[in-house]
Amino acid sequence: MTTRLVPSRRRGLLIALAAGALVLASACGYSATPVPTAAAPSTPPPDKSTCTTTKADLASYPPNIHAPGPTISRIKKAGVLRIGVSWDTYLMAARNAQSNGISGFDIDVARAIAKALGVRAELDVISAGERQTDLENGTLDMVVREYTITCDRWKHIAFSSEYYDAGQKVLVRKDLADKYAGPQDLAGLRVCAPVGTTSLANIEKVEPKAIAVTAQTHTGCLMKFQQGDADAITGDDTVLAGLVAQDPYAVVPPGQRPLEDEPYGVGMNKKAKDLVRFVNAVLQQYAHDGQWERSYRRWLEPALQVPAQPPTPDFSRR
Repeated sequence: MTTRLVPSRRRGLLIALAAGALVLASACGYSATPVPTAAAPSTPPPDKSTCTTTKADLASYPPNIHAPGPTISRIKKAGVLRIGVSWDTYLMAARNAQSNGISGFDIDVARAIAKALGVRAELDVISAGERQTDLENGTLDMVVREYTITCDRWKHIAFSSEYYDAGQKVLVRKDLADKYAGPQDLAGLRVCAPVGTTSLANIEKVEPKAIAVTAQTHTGCLMKFQQGDADAITGDDTVLAGLVAQDPYAVVPPGQRPLEDEPYGVGMNKKAKDLVRFVNAVLQQYAHDGQWERSYRRWLEPALQVPAQPPTPDFSRR
């Protein structure tokens, strides 16, 4: 596998991956590929829902691996697929200390799509709040960054079919874990979540007396948690599992019912229906031939301690 750095358009660094790289759990890493250390730019406030997301909103466009269209033609001509990712979401997309690159469940998905297109993948590290803007203005071709499918977001961008079914839960200090029986116990506690995510809005809805604390990323929330500036962190169970693995004083109280379902999709520009159809075909094959399951077993199952299957896709959108 070859790796090279390319000049950044905005944030100092892009990570270029060869399209022929294996997408499965392999020993191939992102050697000599450093990740950004600069602080993330300012981001917009958390999402404010103006509609209620239903199962119908999980529907995407019918898959077509041979989908013609201007977006795919442009990408293939350029030989590059520009993908927005995280770099500090342990297990999903995080810096690999051994290779000094980025690896995780989401990165496997991103690499699979680039490989199917036959182009190089450029991984652009972005914050959660930058996802929509970068897709709308064409800075990125797609985002694979724990991107929850919602009815509000469909108004601005397009999504692939659901590729992972996460759920929002709460992480607390060990001394609070035995007392935690549900979101009502967050009243008066400082609860951290990244700006630009649905998590804060959900907490405000289920327990208005919780004190919202924000950070650019969940790693930023973990730092505030460790410094005593936050009592709890809320987010998708996949993200919280990674935080628990990094802090022995953090606990996700067992038996929690998810506050909200968090169905992940690949985000793309609203006009790029040809690319959406292509990605849906890739994700369908990714699940069918066992790649999804092998990636899950490698990255998430050891921390979550539960088996899982890929979600059943809905291709009824027209």
